[in-house]
Amino acid sequence: MRHYRSLNEVSLQHSHLTIGVFDGVHRGHREIIQLVAADSPSVVMTFTPHPANVLSGHEIKCLTTPDERAELLGALGVDVVITEPFTRELAAVSAYEFMARLKRHLGLERLLIGYDFALGRGREGNAARLTEIGQELGFTVEVVPAVGDESGVISSTEIRKLVSLGDVAAAADLLGHPYQIGGPVIHGDHRGRTIGFPTANIEYPARKVLPANGIYACWAWLGNERTPAAINVGLRPTVKADQAVPNVEAYLLDFDRDIYGQFLKLEFVARLRDELKFDSLEALIEQMRGDVEKTRQILASNDS
Repeated sequence: MRHYRSLNEVSLQHSHLTIGVFDGVHRGHREIIQLVAADSPSVVMTFTPHPANVLSGHEIKCLTTPDERAELLGALGVDVVITEPFTRELAAVSAYEFMARLKRHLGLERLLIGYDFALGRGREGNAARLTEIGQELGFTVEVVPAVGDESGVISSTEIRKLVSLGDVAAAADLLGHPYQIGGPVIHGDHRGRTIGFPTANIEYPARKVLPANGIYACWAWLGNERTPAAINVGLRPTVKADQAVPNVEAYLLDFDRDIYGQFLKLEFVARLRDELKFDSLEALIEQMRGDVEKTRQILASNDS
């Protein structure tokens, strides 16, 4: 999979394309992506930041960074991912001009779109208009129906809500894979080591949706090495009275190596409990021992 940061970097012929934000690359996205990936060269164009952030001014936290999204798309067989910078200038381009650019850079032959898709100035480029443009420029348009389950159409909005509430198991069911957060391991206050639970502090991307404060069972990845981990997301009220920004701290089970500066990816499997304030460090340590044992049980069951 090749990942480009602008359409201007790309020159292809006879491409098969779909366009969308595809945040999370969830189960609802996969049908259209797999249809595109069935032919080559297959291309997915996505955007950063989220278009709603630019058009509405309201920040929408993302389920996936551009690199995470590209990795997930590549795993589904996509040949090329284009992460196009979304700006007000791009939003003002007509549907015809935008499709003409795609035709020039990609040699576009086939465009697959979702049932409610639209692009271009004022969202003028709906299925009917794109079909007209395709007849003139020389590409076909196929509309793919929405994918849903018993609760309705699967959406990134619903998954963001589940993650923010801490229901990472339900989010994983809709995503089709565990929700993940990754970043370099940075120095904290080293308090965990003094109480027998040394933790790896993750410098997580500010634009990512953060699970609700609490304790989670996770798989931690260092490259291709997988390790069970108990994760604290929160403000550490027992040891820190005035913290404003949540920490993401990983206690890697049966692990004792210096990994400062390395990239650690966390896959959230289950939520154990709320973050609590304890009356003493002894009470906190006793609870953490229970959290570690419960984490072992959950991950052993999850891995069977």
